[in-house]
Amino acid sequence: MSSVGERLAAFAPSDQSLFGYLFWLSRPRFWLYLAGPVAVGVVYAADSVAGFFQPLALALFAWFLVPANLFLYGVNDIFDVDIDAENPKKGEGGREVRYTGDGIVVMIVYLAGAVGTLFGFALTVEGIYALAAFYVLAVEYSAPPLRFKTTPVLDSLSNGLYVLPGVVAYIAIAGESPPLLAVAGGWLWTMGMHTFSAVPDIEPDREAGIDTTATMLGERWTLVYCGAVWLAAAVLMGLLHPFLGAAFGIYPVLTLLFALSEVSVDRAYWWFPVINTVAGATLSMGGVWVVLYG
Repeated sequence: MSSVGERLAAFAPSDQSLFGYLFWLSRPRFWLYLAGPVAVGVVYAADSVAGFFQPLALALFAWFLVPANLFLYGVNDIFDVDIDAENPKKGEGGREVRYTGDGIVVMIVYLAGAVGTLFGFALTVEGIYALAAFYVLAVEYSAPPLRFKTTPVLDSLSNGLYVLPGVVAYIAIAGESPPLLAVAGGWLWTMGMHTFSAVPDIEPDREAGIDTTATMLGERWTLVYCGAVWLAAAVLMGLLHPFLGAAFGIYPVLTLLFALSEVSVDRAYWWFPVINTVAGATLSMGGVWVVLYG
């Protein structure tokens, strides 16, 4: 376990309790993967500092921070119970808990997801569509009949779901949809992030008979794929503003460095929560700067 993970585990509840199990099931290391885009969407949609702290913005951040993660990863684990039996990341000695099959856990997971539907009463039609798209992709990534995660390319493409919290938040504050280039660039970024994160699972997925973009390409070509989509994301964001292009441009550079170094992808994967948090904070501060200084 990484030093960050060890510090988190020292203060976090034990997974032997229901609360602790749900805490770890929600993947606390990755909470900001959903909540971070909300913060970015809010700061770029707001026209004043007060807009950052609107009740709807705070409520969206809170739901996407924990309950939405519990829902997303809970659904994933419920339908991946057989696959996870072969995954070294799961269970004792791993970094993530293994699904127990407890009916109470299932109920809480779906209740956490249901709470988010209440935002439909405060969103425009466009916002409802974006929220609905998040639900569809969050469920069908793991669940039948579509189960995108078992189809190469579609598994990567469907992970645009991580952009949708930012789209929902932007619409909630601005009352209109964000620029299409921003959505497309963010979508490409999530595709690269998902596929990079699938590299450590290549062997467990192959043993379980699961086909993914990473198992299809193998580690080397998966890194090429990730670098290519991250470069495309940086180009699209750069068309909006050079600052955005530079922020996203760090990812293809990192991919090249990893490919040329002796650092394993399995190890590098666990650095990305920190890298992504810093990148997200940088993007957010850019939005704050625009509001404060134009």
